[in-house]
This record gives sequence, C-alpha cells and structure tokens, in this order.
Amino acid sequence: MNFSHMPELHWGFGYPFAIGSMGIVCASSYVIFKRRDWL
Repeated sequence: MNFSHMPELHWGFGYPFAIGSMGIVCASSYVIFKRRDWL
C-alpha cells in the first residue's frame, strides 16, 4: 500500500483533526435530528 502518499501522515495534527471533525459531524447530526424530533 502507498502509505507515503497519505496526507495525514505528513501533518502532526492529521489524525486528531480527522477524529475531531468526525465527532463534530456526529454531534451536530444528533442535535439537529433531536430538535426535529426524528430521534
């Protein structure tokens, strides 16, 4: 596999940024769905 071409490996905050953005998307989806009474 071409692990040298993965952009998050060359940036120190790549994995924390990716995990944080996934958490923000999940939390915001939960809040939006909860406000619209879909959950």
